Amino acid sequence: MKSSTCIGISSMKPCCIFLVSYRSSSIFGFSPPKMSRSGIRNLSKSLSKAVDRRRLHSCKHNKSQIVGYKCVADPNWRAFSVSDSSWGQSRVFSDSFRVDKGRSRGVLVIPRVASDFRNHSTSVEHHVNEKNFERIYIQGGLNVKPLVIERIEMGDGLVKEDNTGINVSESDVNTNNVEGSNLTEPRIQREVSEIEKEAWNILRGAVVSYCGNPVGTVAANDPADKQPLNYDQIFIRDFVPSALAFLLNGEAEIVKNFLLHTLQLQSWEKTVDCYSPGQGLMPASFKVRTVPRDGSPEAFEEVLDPDFGESAIGRVAPVDSGLWWIILLRAYGKITGDYSLQDRVDVQTGIRLILNLCLTDGFDMFPSLLVTDGSCMIDRRMGIHGHPLEIQALFYSALRCSREMLTVNDATKNLVAAVNNRLSALSFHIREYYWVDIKKINEIYRYNTEEYSTDAINKFNIYPDQIPSWLVDWIPDEGGYFIGNLQPAHMDFRFFTLGNLWAIVSSLGTPKQNKDVLDLIVAKWDDLVANMPLKIIYPALESDEWRIITGSDPKNTPWSYHNGGSWPTLLWQFTLACIKMGKPELAQRAVALAEERLAVDQWPEYYDTRSGRFIGKQSRLYQTWTVAGFLTSKMLLQNPEKASLLFWEEDYELLETCVCGLSKNGRRKCSRLGPRS
Repeated sequence: MKSSTCIGISSMKPCCIFLVSYRSSSIFGFSPPKMSRSGIRNLSKSLSKAVDRRRLHSCKHNKSQIVGYKCVADPNWRAFSVSDSSWGQSRVFSDSFRVDKGRSRGVLVIPRVASDFRNHSTSVEHHVNEKNFERIYIQGGLNVKPLVIERIEMGDGLVKEDNTGINVSESDVNTNNVEGSNLTEPRIQREVSEIEKEAWNILRGAVVSYCGNPVGTVAANDPADKQPLNYDQIFIRDFVPSALAFLLNGEAEIVKNFLLHTLQLQSWEKTVDCYSPGQGLMPASFKVRTVPRDGSPEAFEEVLDPDFGESAIGRVAPVDSGLWWIILLRAYGKITGDYSLQDRVDVQTGIRLILNLCLTDGFDMFPSLLVTDGSCMIDRRMGIHGHPLEIQALFYSALRCSREMLTVNDATKNLVAAVNNRLSALSFHIREYYWVDIKKINEIYRYNTEEYSTDAINKFNIYPDQIPSWLVDWIPDEGGYFIGNLQPAHMDFRFFTLGNLWAIVSSLGTPKQNKDVLDLIVAKWDDLVANMPLKIIYPALESDEWRIITGSDPKNTPWSYHNGGSWPTLLWQFTLACIKMGKPELAQRAVALAEERLAVDQWPEYYDTRSGRFIGKQSRLYQTWTVAGFLTSKMLLQNPEKASLLFWEEDYELLETCVCGLSKNGRRKCSRLGPRS
């Protein structure tokens, strides 16, 4: 039987189109399937015939002087692809490879076997013995991602070309459609306001292409900005709301490309003064650069230049980038129904590298992640070093995502067990020690100090005088929240919005705690929302506190930027939390506030003053994640069933293995006992 060939080269730094057979490899915890010599011969013949019929040129991926990987941008060359990147669906060609003149493509080919549903098992071996494709894996160490070659046989010598892809272009604005989780599901028509149309135009104008394929969106795209600084880069955390907007609108190509390209950048070991960060670190951002090609002054090539923190303000590696990447990977599968991406071996390896980096044993006694200032959305000195809530909530979410997506085999069973143990310990720790309400504050007010026994109530030696005067009158009788940080003899009582919202979304808090957080936001609406949702931190650091903690940071002055500024991008996360808790009217109220001002104010990055009335002093206009956060919020409210794909309910399996069951250490009763019963 004749067979057509689809070649996928997946996540390798040095790269050209080639075919290699490797008999055995156990780097991923299992042996690859065998492929007959005749199968390899047929695959090679099919490829060679196609090459003879038409001269093929592809992007070079040799090591570049600029750290990254290359894509030839010579206008006289025409790149080809055997994967239609629209919607991430693979194309299978019969007699010859088709060259798309209108859209040049890089050599990175993304194979996919579409599925309308997902089996309960996430194991890669589940697909190995199927007759319709074969895989060959090349062992190249952890710094070289595996080459994946897939051969797809359609049967009876027939090859069907899939023409269901939809190109992403500014001329084809798909603002009137929302696609369901099933890719074959008919589109749902909805009305779009003029503000939403403007937002879609801005979002599409921020799209960045690499080798003719969309790979992300720049942080800000203000045409009047003469000094873009690093706002012309693609940030992982910034792209998440953009990705969700595209996914909810039925456009998955850009998200899939983003996930795979950032995965390729993961293994680069960039350094700060000769010291290398841990393997598995994801970059904070990357930029597409065009440089002259070696030996040819008239030809150019594109490279992806990642930033792992060595170019950041404080030279701090991003802790949250890998966590956001895992969260977005799960969202891609949930919304599109395409789980083949997360089942790929290179993607599985990327997840494992991130988890290994986060779960590495150290000197810390707490289950929470120990990080420094500037390692997350608050990327400047703001006194969040230690165990900030934002990182813990994202860490918990990423662990829950990973537990769903990890392939379970002999190589990963220990990692899966470590994930389960960390989930249990982390949720206990946050629920028990980070939570404050009027009752807990009264308890802290009467703490005894210098307690050394295992039966101590004041386990972290918190001094009652640390309770700030603003909190005494601010905390309502109903409601509560998770504090911003906890360390020995230190509790940061500031309200950090992102961490509290993700505690709700991921069910890091108990159902009652989640409800109480929203109750507190309602009770303190004028402080946390006011004229523009939402405050990133409340309250702001002022006078001596501002000088000591921020180092007199001129950008983080009181009620500005990270120091109490209002960030519209938090709107989509607030919307997600409200829908989960059955209070969409709160989100609608916040969205209505934002809708009145964002377009008039040219979509600023943040707002200043206690009530959020002024555009931020150094705020960038046409900020992409402001636009994307607004669009995502609107679509989630119009399609709340999609929101249910993005949040988690209470996990009762974790309750059964909660570490607080070890009563011999004198632990107090865990707050999980209520939900468990």
